[in-house]
Amino acid sequence: MSHSLIVRQDLDFLLHDWLRLDEIADRATVDAVIDLSERLANDQFLTHYKQADVEEPTLTPEGVHICPPIREALKHYADLGLFSAGFSEELGGLNLPYLACAASFAYFAAANLATSAYPMLTVANARLIATFGTEAQVQHFAVPEIEGRWFGTMCLSEPQAGSSLADVRTRAEPDGQDDLGARYRLVGNKMWISGGDQDVSENIVHLVLAKVAAGNEALPVGTEGLSLFIVPKYLPDGTRNDIAIAGLNHKMGYRGTANCLLNLGETTGAIGWIVGQPGQGLRQMFQMMNEARISVGLGAAAVGYRGYRLSVGYANERLQGRPAGVRNGPQVPIIEHSDVKRMLLTQKAYVEGALALCLYSARLVDDEDNADSANLLGLLTPITKTWPSEYGLLANDIAIQVHGGYGYTRDFDVEQLWRDNRLNTIHEGTTGIQAGDLLGRKILRDGTGMKVLEDRMSATVDRAAAIEQLSGLGAALGTAWARVRDTAAKLGAGEAAHIFDNATPYLWAFGHVVVGWLWLDQAVLALQKNAASEAEAQFIAGKVRAARFFFECELPKVDSWLAVVSAASTVAARAPLSTFQ
Repeated sequence: MSHSLIVRQDLDFLLHDWLRLDEIADRATVDAVIDLSERLANDQFLTHYKQADVEEPTLTPEGVHICPPIREALKHYADLGLFSAGFSEELGGLNLPYLACAASFAYFAAANLATSAYPMLTVANARLIATFGTEAQVQHFAVPEIEGRWFGTMCLSEPQAGSSLADVRTRAEPDGQDDLGARYRLVGNKMWISGGDQDVSENIVHLVLAKVAAGNEALPVGTEGLSLFIVPKYLPDGTRNDIAIAGLNHKMGYRGTANCLLNLGETTGAIGWIVGQPGQGLRQMFQMMNEARISVGLGAAAVGYRGYRLSVGYANERLQGRPAGVRNGPQVPIIEHSDVKRMLLTQKAYVEGALALCLYSARLVDDEDNADSANLLGLLTPITKTWPSEYGLLANDIAIQVHGGYGYTRDFDVEQLWRDNRLNTIHEGTTGIQAGDLLGRKILRDGTGMKVLEDRMSATVDRAAAIEQLSGLGAALGTAWARVRDTAAKLGAGEAAHIFDNATPYLWAFGHVVVGWLWLDQAVLALQKNAASEAEAQFIAGKVRAARFFFECELPKVDSWLAVVSAASTVAARAPLSTFQ
């Protein structure tokens, strides 16, 4: 149990007891999928985790070659219907809720984050085409992805633009019409494309943001001019599209994922079909971007979770030192030392809190037809991406510390887990970008999600007030939330030019309050359960202690972060450039 990727008892508590998945799906079916996912993750994904880190993708004149076991793992994934699980039966899927698919994916991300990136991107790519594409586009491009025969990518960034999508320069010019819709020829460069080329799938479906130009006219300015195009590696007649692999990016982690620089249109122009109408690209791509943000957060939570379980296993086995005040006698497992307990409890609070946050957001996706749930999901999405990425990484950092000198050797997985997870604070938008989205779009511009969140937090605080063990925690949460809410109001009334100077500390505070709420909500539920066994009693006690730890040792950090925000500190924002010479 100590070396589990994700403890099944914990996952069942989150899915069935807390999030009530049985209200929208048959439990027997969900449990069967989770069983299958756990076995496949252990048998096919975990087994090449270290091999794919060493045998990185290579670029030859024939294209990119990736570690061979990845092919076999993803073939099993496809054969068992996991690419299609979340799609409608009309498209060949099982019509499983997004929450069930997220729980399944968590096992694969914990086992092998790099290999799991291929299906994660492919599923989100196919879902976008199924949502916005024509029937012909869905059948030709999305269905082979849903079957797991073709893989997909998202092509946003460019060398000169990075995350500033207004500065995209890839050019698309009309090239007629055919059965798949309006055809264009694209010329430009795309950077940091995960899965941009590989030798596993039969084809690769690139979703490319570009700007439509008529003849030699200038490209449209800003994000409003972005359009979305389906640009496959192989065209419908089987010929190779005009897409060149200009190079590979060799990252510190995720090494099994081929990360490419793509040159579109080196000769005649890469052929692509527009999705919808010109100028709709960013709005359409936000569906895939938001799904990817939740998936990145979930992957970060899963990798942090695995590091925690490895820490628990090592701490139980490693004999070193003696209890305080004892000079002689046998050595004891390091898990008996108070500082190791502190580190393990910190990890537990981080990774189980992060997993809860991601699965809660997945449940909101399934309830998006409800306006409150949709508004709350919009508010929480930047938190769901960022908090697990930041604190899953911190949990992995602690895992190295628990392992001592062995932690930073390649003989143990925890150093690789840290390297893999380090990328997630940047993937799908840096922490600073998410902070701007949270404060600007989701709170100051709209704010409807804030009222939903406050109502749900208040309901949890009311339930906690009736439980003696938790009443103090509820009061602390209410106080922390009031500070977060009032600080946002103060920012909104302040100097517009400096609203975002301290957006990141504000996001840190906001995320901690949200995770504190979810811990309290779980603790309320756990204490309402009647333990049917000693193991269940220990599980409940563990949940309550982790919640207490978060409130006693983590929630107080909110005050220091908000102090900086409330003071409107400009010590960084107004620093002259000479400061950094």
